[in-house]
Amino acid sequence: MENLPLRKAAEAVARVLAGAEHTVYFVGGCVRDRLLGYPVKDIDIATSARPEEVLRLFPGAWEVGAAFGVVLVRRDGFCFEVATFRRDGLYRDGRRPESVCFTDAEEDARRRDFTMNGLFEEPFSDPPGRVVDYVGGVADIRDRVLRCIGEPDLRFEEDSLRLMRAVRFAVTREVKVEADTYAAICRNAPLLARIAPERIREELDRILLSPGRRRGVEMLVETGLMKHAIPELYGMIGCTQPPQWHPEGDVYTHTLMMLDALGKDGAPVSLELALGVLLHDVGKPPCRQVDETGRIRFSGHDKKGAVMAREILRRLKYSNAVVDAVSAMVERHMRFMNVQQMKKSTLRMFMSAPRFRDELELHRLDCLSSNGLMDNWQFVRDAMDSYRNAPLVPPPLVTGRDLVNLGLPPGPGFKNWLSRLQELQLEGMLRTRKEALLLLGQIAPVEQNTLAEYLEKLAL
Repeated sequence: MENLPLRKAAEAVARVLAGAEHTVYFVGGCVRDRLLGYPVKDIDIATSARPEEVLRLFPGAWEVGAAFGVVLVRRDGFCFEVATFRRDGLYRDGRRPESVCFTDAEEDARRRDFTMNGLFEEPFSDPPGRVVDYVGGVADIRDRVLRCIGEPDLRFEEDSLRLMRAVRFAVTREVKVEADTYAAICRNAPLLARIAPERIREELDRILLSPGRRRGVEMLVETGLMKHAIPELYGMIGCTQPPQWHPEGDVYTHTLMMLDALGKDGAPVSLELALGVLLHDVGKPPCRQVDETGRIRFSGHDKKGAVMAREILRRLKYSNAVVDAVSAMVERHMRFMNVQQMKKSTLRMFMSAPRFRDELELHRLDCLSSNGLMDNWQFVRDAMDSYRNAPLVPPPLVTGRDLVNLGLPPGPGFKNWLSRLQELQLEGMLRTRKEALLLLGQIAPVEQNTLAEYLEKLAL
């Protein structure tokens, strides 16, 4: 469904430009997505008007890329990029041209990356939506093919982030990469090394948050692009596992199956969960051991994987919040095997983790993509249901302030006493504040007269 308020605001901007006798088109992703049947979330505008003329026509507009002829124009609550038709100069840093030359619409189209992104749309055509195509993009959209404009090697040499963008478009727009373009991605994959980690991360996130995430990861690995994002994933390929627990095959196959199943139930997928699925077994290859009987073990791979996940995510400049959440998910994912043997207090603390629902979903996918045994998952689901109307970890009956008020000197014993009382509270063996304080009097060196006076003061 088209965003009509956005469209009307864009048409209003285009009408001002056309009224000043400038050529004006909608361009790029908005045209592509309309033709492919995807929602149009923003509209870019290309015009023959020079930046100074755009600024004159729209008081309050401002340049965001003076060297590239890009002006931001606000209209009816929306913000539009208005760019002058241009031809790019030399690209020396593998990302942006050193200079541009203002030109016409056809040259502007031919400087772009892929044919489906090089289309123009006339804002006021009759019938509406007439497309101006200088690069064969309409036919490629009809055939759902992603193809570079002109020489693929040159397009990727100019801007090497296009290598990642190609994979992203392939999976988010469900198109097939044309053979020459795909071969060029493989040839030019080493060029990704000159792109900032933050930019690589942004494209990786879009891939992992799309339903085509499995295909996206496979393409990144097959083309060699993953060597410049998460090279540790290549160690998963051929890393065999015990067949009785993992009949699906090696660690890489297992991870791909989980990525494929992620989100299939219609539930929203968080970035942390997607990264957790991708990295949950990253510690297996370096921890793999085979004993004298031929048994395969991965002892400590959860802890090793958490360390590796932290290093990987920091290298890609993720926020501390994402790094902490994902590394914790990786470190804790093997604890589900012990949930049925946990004490009630331990289980409640385990389930109280900030992102436990993501952890539980990771465990579900882990089981479905291996042995299919769901008993631990069901046990936790039942336990969570039993606490639906009560907090998993209620406020403690006794706090450090109580210990100080009872004359206990701060020290190592504080943590031990409070932990013991909280454990018994979570086990259901301590139900009132008075019970907890009386027990404290038995396990800590509290003067009984002092305790009695404190209970009286609290009216307990």
